[in-house]
Amino acid sequence: MEGLRLRGYGPAPDGPLFPADMLRSLPAKLRGAQRLFETTGGLHAAGLFTAAGDLVALREDVGRHNAVDKLIGWAFMENKLPWPATCSWSVDVRVSSSCRNLWPPGPRAVLRIGPSSLAVELAREFGLTLVGFLREERFKVYSGEERAGLA
Repeated sequence: MEGLRLRGYGPAPDGPLFPADMLRSLPAKLRGAQRLFETTGGLHAAGLFTAAGDLVALREDVGRHNAVDKLIGWAFMENKLPWPATCSWSVDVRVSSSCRNLWPPGPRAVLRIGPSSLAVELAREFGLTLVGFLREERFKVYSGEERAGLA
């Protein structure tokens, strides 16, 4: 986190609301778009969604963090960086300090598997919405409760 501060990054700008129903819909949308997972049964995915829950892009890989890196690479190649403030993430990986890959600020992190304490600390300091254990019926908000309609 110190590295982000030294590079001049501060809290992310105010962002969109992520209604609970929209958040709960992301796992099924992500899984439904995973073509390689259907064949192999063992790939991880990272998806970029609009604030309304529409899938913008999805990348898969056998490595947990590689899927996120592929999504970042796609955004770079498509000239979509910095990330639009109206997008959220659904990441089918564990997230730790690699949350730093979300900079420059823009999207809010929406995660399906429990984040590390470092990821929670980073999200709180930089104003990201961080949701873990996201499933169709429930989720836990670690940071940004007001954007998840829970504050």
